[in-house]
Amino acid sequence: MKRKIITIDEAKCTGCGQCIPDCPEGALQVIDGKARLVSDLFCDGLGACIGTCPEGAISVINREAAPYDEKEVMKNIARQGMATIKAHLEHLARHEQRQYYNEAIEYLLENSLMIPEHEPPKSAGRPAMKKISHSPTAGRCHAGPHEPNPFAGCPGAAAQSIERHPGHGRDPGTRPAGSSGTGESALRQWPVQISLLSPNLPYFENADLLISADCAPFAFAGFHEELLFGKILIIFCPKLDPDLDGYIDKLAEIFRTHKIRSITIARMEVPCCGGVRHVVERALAKAGVTVPVEEKVITIAGTLS
Repeated sequence: MKRKIITIDEAKCTGCGQCIPDCPEGALQVIDGKARLVSDLFCDGLGACIGTCPEGAISVINREAAPYDEKEVMKNIARQGMATIKAHLEHLARHEQRQYYNEAIEYLLENSLMIPEHEPPKSAGRPAMKKISHSPTAGRCHAGPHEPNPFAGCPGAAAQSIERHPGHGRDPGTRPAGSSGTGESALRQWPVQISLLSPNLPYFENADLLISADCAPFAFAGFHEELLFGKILIIFCPKLDPDLDGYIDKLAEIFRTHKIRSITIARMEVPCCGGVRHVVERALAKAGVTVPVEEKVITIAGTLS
């Protein structure tokens, strides 16, 4: 059949990957240094990825393509967790794709999967639940053959504080920056992934936050001593995570409902990692609060620049 579908100009594409987070359907991947459409079945042709391409390499065309298959898309999305499911549902809702939206909801219900809280489409048609939140899988961690999402209600995501001795970590004046020191952990809470954190957790009150890109702890040997000591940690990837708008909303709620003493951003030197600061700045603006922000940039060689 002939339908709308995206096309990528390889001559313009630099492989930066900024389009990937805006395709929760999973139709795009960076392969051999270029963004590729990996499956016609996964591309709905709505073009959500177009606006984030800094090179103008993505456009929508009409061509012969396999029909978009919402159920196949949901099979792929469900494996990626609740943030991706939410991003996809809200993507369909924004574009008033009620048929696809209803198929997605039906897939989740048929497979006893959690439906994340989200805004449904506003268009007329079969009634949709208002601000949907449904959790038939609460308390279950490991998925069986008909349960592709293993994250709903997982005990490993339970919030907990980690007590550290007062003398734990370094005295800032005793070791040079970048030293690995004792190698002891300075982590004070669990979980750390933003998608698993609740804004209502008590350890956010009067906290110094370290908001870090996923790669930073692996690149910088002194991450625990030089950056994490005494702080509450939040991590995400601004390039590959699909729900940055959801992250902005969650951070804004944390900033608005708790007294935050300071924010330290830890990011890599690569350009796409600048998205960490962008997310934090937008969240602060949305919350309408002012918090001191310091940015630490880590080189690929593993030093603080």
